[in-house]
Amino acid sequence: MDGEDSSVTAIMRSKKRNSVMVTGGRGFIGRSLGKLLRRQRYRLISVDVTPATAGSAEILCDIGDLAELRNLFQREPVDQIVHLAAILPTAAQREPLLATRVNVQGTVNLLELAREFQLRRFVFGSSVSVYGTCPPDQAVRETDRASPEDLYGVAKLYGEQLGARYRQEHGLEFVSLRIGRVVGPGARSATSAWRSEIFERLGTVGSAQIKIPYADAERILLVHVEDVARMLLNLLQVKYTAHDIYNAACESVVVEELRTEVERLNPDVRLTPEGRVVVGNPRRVDWSRLAGEFRFGTVSIFEQLRAARGNRAPSPQPDLSR
Repeated sequence: MDGEDSSVTAIMRSKKRNSVMVTGGRGFIGRSLGKLLRRQRYRLISVDVTPATAGSAEILCDIGDLAELRNLFQREPVDQIVHLAAILPTAAQREPLLATRVNVQGTVNLLELAREFQLRRFVFGSSVSVYGTCPPDQAVRETDRASPEDLYGVAKLYGEQLGARYRQEHGLEFVSLRIGRVVGPGARSATSAWRSEIFERLGTVGSAQIKIPYADAERILLVHVEDVARMLLNLLQVKYTAHDIYNAACESVVVEELRTEVERLNPDVRLTPEGRVVVGNPRRVDWSRLAGEFRFGTVSIFEQLRAARGNRAPSPQPDLSR
């Protein structure tokens, strides 16, 4: 009997050591990260509040419900977590109570259970929106003052500060990645469909219009979803992180240049700027901390677009540009 108990314990330990929980697993970033984790032979525990589609492996769970979440942790051995679940800015403005329940209470619940169940590492999907509106030429650094201007950014900043406390007081390896506007095929966004359409409509036959809210002369911070997934995987795999906050590798793109490239790749597509200025986010970011510590390289958004038009995969190159 003792031999059986030892075998069960060994199996449970093996499962825990190789297990990564991803909240928001059915989201844009979550799906991309899930593919990477499976390829790396991790035991993926994908969690989402949205009912799973036929054949998918997501676990239905409300992270705002502590009892439901604790039950999940008791059933599933977990070693590390990537917390991506969130009510996004536009929806958060419409439904502040729901946004607070998910973005604030959900993060508190996960951090507390990570402490209780002795998880090794907690990777938090944060946002450059914690910086608020910045001067056009300022490349924000992690040491710059955070000044979020909406509920979404405030919740992300609170999650970072609470996570830092858990790192200091409980030894949880908490690390936050501040992410810019994520682009790529398959975003399924009702409020900013352009983030996917600039890729998906490159193969359009016949005229197509893509509306982008910003003015031609504006700069916006873009990062491809596959690069975000690689950064998150990197933060899971490294033995040690010197800091608890990293700016994600983002590219500062002028809208006019983006429009010109999309229309050059497919003359039937028109990218129509709607003239807004960038508010609530910086226009440039310094991600040298991430690049220098992990030697992380990105693929240019323009190269990603050309690869999508040619139906080929671009190769990441070392890049310290901002």
